[in-house]
Amino acid sequence: MKRDTLSSNFIKKFLAVVLFLLIIIAIVVYVFDPFYHYHKPWLGMKAVLNDKEYQCVGTLRNFDYDALLVGSSVMENNDNSWYNDAYNVKSIKAIRSYGATADLCYLMDVAFEEHDIKYVFYNIDPSSLYGDTQTTFESTGCPMYLYDRNPFNDIQYLFNKDVLFEKIPYEIASSFFTDYDENLSYNWAKWKSFGPDMALGLYYRPNEVEPMKAADTFDENLKGNIELLVNEVEQHPKTQFIFFYPPYSMLWWDMTYRYGETEAIIRCEKEMTKALLSHDNVKVFCFQNEPDITTDLNNYMDTIHFSPDINRLMLDKIIEGEDEVTTGNYEKVFDGVKEFSDTVQRDIIPEYERNELFNYESTDEEE
Repeated sequence: MKRDTLSSNFIKKFLAVVLFLLIIIAIVVYVFDPFYHYHKPWLGMKAVLNDKEYQCVGTLRNFDYDALLVGSSVMENNDNSWYNDAYNVKSIKAIRSYGATADLCYLMDVAFEEHDIKYVFYNIDPSSLYGDTQTTFESTGCPMYLYDRNPFNDIQYLFNKDVLFEKIPYEIASSFFTDYDENLSYNWAKWKSFGPDMALGLYYRPNEVEPMKAADTFDENLKGNIELLVNEVEQHPKTQFIFFYPPYSMLWWDMTYRYGETEAIIRCEKEMTKALLSHDNVKVFCFQNEPDITTDLNNYMDTIHFSPDINRLMLDKIIEGEDEVTTGNYEKVFDGVKEFSDTVQRDIIPEYERNELFNYESTDEEE
């Protein structure tokens, strides 16, 4: 009987210690909160943002801001301070790697829930115009316990060894022992190389040229994505939306030509632009037909990702009103983009072919 009592007391003490440790762990994670799920930074720490799938939603809910930088990975290399200084705002990034329209609209909706937004600077990736019109967070494995508002599944965050032993120490070190710049949130350019060797090395060119698809090939998804973006514009008439098409490299235009998608993509851009420009709180800019940029592979690390210098150049042009697309010129602008694509095929690509600078997609036999 005495042995049973000792055993019972030991179990109770053990459980009490375990419960105490669990409470301490939960408090530590809650206070430091490296994914900003509960609050903005405390204890004098910086907003250390380098993991968008885990941090973006929390920052949009809990940080103080009145401007959004919205887009895919090509938007990440913007320095927030550029926009803050130019437009007298406090900006934050709403980023999704693939820039799918539905995902970006979801992030904007989160931001608009409790914030008055003066400006939205929105990078339109061409692929987002004809991509899936449903959000992809869950299907791509994002941590949905950070996206929903269900406190019961927060156990996956509060008692996560990676959060406790990796994310929190990194947050502390970056805040107090490095020169981490909060304005460079999600920036990936620091350790990357740009130039022809990188861009060509990462471009696996399609072996065959497919017949050009009909211009209306992507119309079904295009219609849904237009509705998504137009709805954001209409629901927030006091917000100034500035949309822009980034300067993908000539290699990307070569790829779209070989896949037979150029004309369909141009149509998508025309139709989206036409729909957006029918609203007074919208401006649109197009930087796709910029040969000095897009044919110079020193600006790129692959077919689409350019250096931060190009991000800055686009903003400077927006500030000055250069390359603006209007209801009166949008068809001419995108016809010019198509002409640029044709010029790439006719005048530039043949030289790369003669010098055998391309890698080609593997065939089944090669594999």
